[in-house]
Amino acid sequence: MDASLWIAKTGLEAQQSRMSVISNNLANVNTMGFKRDRAVFEDLLYQNVRQPGAVTANNSEAPTGMMIGTGTRIVSTEKLHTQGNLVTTENALDVAIDGAGYFQVLRPDNTIGYSRDGSFKLSSQGKLVTANGYLLQPEITIPADAQSITIGADGTISVMQYGQNAASTIGNVQIATFVNPAGLQAVGENMYLESGASGAAQLMTPTQTGAGRLVQGALEASNVNVVEEMVNMIETQRAYEVNSKAISSADQMLKFVNQNL
Repeated sequence: MDASLWIAKTGLEAQQSRMSVISNNLANVNTMGFKRDRAVFEDLLYQNVRQPGAVTANNSEAPTGMMIGTGTRIVSTEKLHTQGNLVTTENALDVAIDGAGYFQVLRPDNTIGYSRDGSFKLSSQGKLVTANGYLLQPEITIPADAQSITIGADGTISVMQYGQNAASTIGNVQIATFVNPAGLQAVGENMYLESGASGAAQLMTPTQTGAGRLVQGALEASNVNVVEEMVNMIETQRAYEVNSKAISSADQMLKFVNQNL
């Protein structure tokens, strides 16, 4: 009886953690480049009362065992790096990645972060930066007299400068791909860090085999499906209620034993 209380408790904790994951997904439904999380469960250790295949008599063995579970837990939260919808903004500095790949961004601690958020701005020196002022890598500097900016699907950046009759190329945008994107470490600010699970970053030219293409004047929206998350929320709530009912039932059984024996 006492064990059932603790088993149900693990269910409550797991469902509460799952609700936190769902809440974070819904909170970031309008975050550009956000990838939704999924809670992954696993069952806990089992108490082996009788081993399957144990000898029960001469030439006889138990066809099944007796193993009592001890509950559940969330073993990981997995990022689902599926493509989000492309939203047209008509802003020349907004760039979306259609396919695999991440923009490289220089963080304040001189490490490289990886992001799908391509809403770039210009710094006071004319360099492409994120909304937080982090430099895009490799650095791209837009001339002060640039009349228009064109970013090709292959990452080539060209500008039309005042007084010129032809556009000039000023740089190229490279993107990074990973063997296991789900292994990237999310650190906030629409950014990920390389980890041992993700594998090393592979720098590629957009449109190259295995890499996505760039779309200027567009941004990638969050891949959160609100309807799906609402269904998951209802499912989580019901699972939480069932585990609460199990605790209540175990408490009533213990109360009965305490009062009548």
